[in-house]
Amino acid sequence: MIIPVILSGGSGSRLWPVSREEYPKQFLNLHRDDQSLLQEAANRIKDLENAQPPLVICNETHRFLVAEQLHQIGIDDAQIILEPCGRNTAPAIALAAAAALEVNADAKLLVMPADHVIKDEAAFIRAVKQGQSLASDGKLITFGITPQRAHTGYGYIKRGAATGQGFEVLAFVEKPDATRAAEYLASGNYLWNSGIFLFKALDYLKALRQHAPAMLDACERAYALRSEDMDFTRIDGAAFAACPSDSIDYAIMEKASNVAVVPVNPGWSDIGAWDALHELKAVDDNNNATHGDVILHDTHSSLVHSESRLVAAVGVDNLIIVETGDAVLVVDRHKAQDTKKIVEALQAAGRTESKTHQQVYRPWGHYRTLALTDSFQVKEIVVKPGAKLSLQMHHHRAEHWVVVEGTAKVTQGKSHGDTESLKSFLLSEDESTYIPLGTVHRLENPGVIPLKLIEVQTGSYLGEDDIVRYSDDYGRE
Repeated sequence: MIIPVILSGGSGSRLWPVSREEYPKQFLNLHRDDQSLLQEAANRIKDLENAQPPLVICNETHRFLVAEQLHQIGIDDAQIILEPCGRNTAPAIALAAAAALEVNADAKLLVMPADHVIKDEAAFIRAVKQGQSLASDGKLITFGITPQRAHTGYGYIKRGAATGQGFEVLAFVEKPDATRAAEYLASGNYLWNSGIFLFKALDYLKALRQHAPAMLDACERAYALRSEDMDFTRIDGAAFAACPSDSIDYAIMEKASNVAVVPVNPGWSDIGAWDALHELKAVDDNNNATHGDVILHDTHSSLVHSESRLVAAVGVDNLIIVETGDAVLVVDRHKAQDTKKIVEALQAAGRTESKTHQQVYRPWGHYRTLALTDSFQVKEIVVKPGAKLSLQMHHHRAEHWVVVEGTAKVTQGKSHGDTESLKSFLLSEDESTYIPLGTVHRLENPGVIPLKLIEVQTGSYLGEDDIVRYSDDYGRE
């Protein structure tokens, strides 16, 4: 039995401004127009023999995004484990191993990041099948990508003598400089480190007990104190926060003696930065890759990505140009990795552009800011059929709702903070209502099509934290 484990905790800061903290790259359709990277990862193993429903490890903020995107591709039986805080890959996999052992004492874990691209899925499945016999014999398997060029953005694995259908691992090597990367490529003995693994759950926990016992103890306590919340498994926050933070490479793979590597060449990319996306995209005769409304003249070897308006480039070479509704990135294609420095600067300045998009997703749907000043804000709100917002109140703002599509069910109190005499009524297209400051209210979509409305907020403070929830269908505080 194989349990696919999808690690979905990354933030994708090198792909800013499209990837942001609350909607990072694994949820974006960066490789295929019809699927996000998470959906690609979940679909990748659907034809693997003896594969069980996937187990996804993600943070609490993304739980509804994960569930919704899996539902969109027909996966409603995945187990979703919520990390209360990030502790890197080794603890996350320990949680998955503990969950897998409750299903089958001999279960194998196929560990995959949620944000990678694999073009040749058949080649990947063949490699997984090759690794199964080694994993059955107690090996901790990593999959090494046959290098196509002297890449300096990846770690490397030095392979040794053949063992079964794989090779012994002699060393894990950090990202090299250009000269050393060329030497690795010429030797033929080095593979790119993909971050994809296969092993028995029990063998992984044994290795953790040997090489990182404090980490295992913390993970076991956190998992034992877990709770069920709707379709999610919540890990105990205090116990998990005490867990050391480390990657599986540092905690286990570089120390264990029973590690093997299976080479594979499946058209893999971790899309670590915009230059990697340029390599994946189809290009024109001038080696340019484009997305959206783009016009180029005398431009070469560039990636131009537009999301909301026309972007034109003239007489430039080797640039990454990325436009979203509230930000524009221009960076030398060979320095795309440094985009994370911009994100760090935004975070240090307390700016929201590092965290949220203009369009913000919620379990009930999404909203998009159309205009924002110190005294008013205009939003487009879309509520999914059958969904409802929390019963809530605002201390500092009033709201005016205008329905533009669908039917809205509005629940509203009579006076400030009144939850005793709530009344409900329906609004159709072109109808509106006013929610005074301090009035308890709720918005619901009772129909079968999305509800779309325009919300105008007025008040002294318009932040998203000005909300008091009295009840919520999604377990939010």
